[in-house]
Amino acid sequence: MKKRTMLVPLVGLLCGGCSSIKPVTPHASPEAAALLNYIQGISGKYTLTGQHNYPNTKDASTQWATKVCGKVPAIFGQDFGFARPGDKDAAAARPEIIAEVKRQYQKGSIITLCWHAVPPTADEPVTFRPMPGAATNQLASVQGQLTDEQWNDLITPGTGLYNHWCAQVDVIAGFLKQLQAARIPVLWRPYHEMNGNWFWWGGRGGDRGTAALYRQLFDRLVNYHHLDNLVWIWSLDRPGTNAGPFADFFPGMNYFDIAALDVYRNDFQKTYYDDLRKLAAGKPVTLAEVGPAPTPAVLKEQSQWTWWMLWAVEARRMTATTNSPMQTLVNNPRSLSRDDPEYIKGIAPIRAASGLAPLPLPSASRPAQN
Repeated sequence: MKKRTMLVPLVGLLCGGCSSIKPVTPHASPEAAALLNYIQGISGKYTLTGQHNYPNTKDASTQWATKVCGKVPAIFGQDFGFARPGDKDAAAARPEIIAEVKRQYQKGSIITLCWHAVPPTADEPVTFRPMPGAATNQLASVQGQLTDEQWNDLITPGTGLYNHWCAQVDVIAGFLKQLQAARIPVLWRPYHEMNGNWFWWGGRGGDRGTAALYRQLFDRLVNYHHLDNLVWIWSLDRPGTNAGPFADFFPGMNYFDIAALDVYRNDFQKTYYDDLRKLAAGKPVTLAEVGPAPTPAVLKEQSQWTWWMLWAVEARRMTATTNSPMQTLVNNPRSLSRDDPEYIKGIAPIRAASGLAPLPLPSASRPAQN
């Protein structure tokens, strides 16, 4: 503990001109504070590249993106999974996920994690969509809806569903604690796309809706489990027929460090960007899931996006061609990938806070190594 405390002044010195913002986690670890400081510092200047990977595939999508783009994505994304063993989303892959996250962090990647959480009405593994003919009050899938009565029980301490939810969260907390012990900060994105009605946790506006469940998770992980290495991401999708307005799902400024938007079908409307920035009120904003990635023109107009992360299935749709749109994007001056000198210099304070040496600057002839 002494060592971590002594690192705080060093982080401040190395960060230089970074604009400092306070994490919502009380007594956040030095490495989490340094990570948030870095993300805030690049806002409006650079946008990090990122790649999600399916739970049971380790870094397969990152490898593919590296092959196609010629650069390793700066952000390594993973999910804690929910499905049966052998499935690409297998929950049983979690020990291997933690090992891969540690390897990626050592190599210089920033880590982001999400969790397609299991509903409190079931035990792992579950399916992605409800099985045909399944009882509506016995949801055993990531998609689908709880009944109103079940939802009220879920957010009421002491009920059976609340206690079952706690036990499920505690399992994930155990894996996050392994990363905390390894001094790895995590861009943590729970209950993603919460304004949409396709996941069991989503689509419920108001004070006792999805935002209440998000705050309940914050309390369980931060105040009960004392996890201090998480940078909290409030994650939404584009408002529309199946997704409500951002403001209806606002958890409060004390519950998120970064506001995120998921964008598919190349739907990067500036109104989404403007509305999210208003609610973020100076906190960083990001494109947490995209398919396809934004163009340099989009990033020029919407300059505060701090990173984008391509979803795993989208990586396989990319084709390795000379001067492809993805190569143009990652080679744009405002894009930063893992081997770019400006990125390597920028993350030095984060690595110092984690007790790691700075990464060496790559030579011009050295090929990208995932």
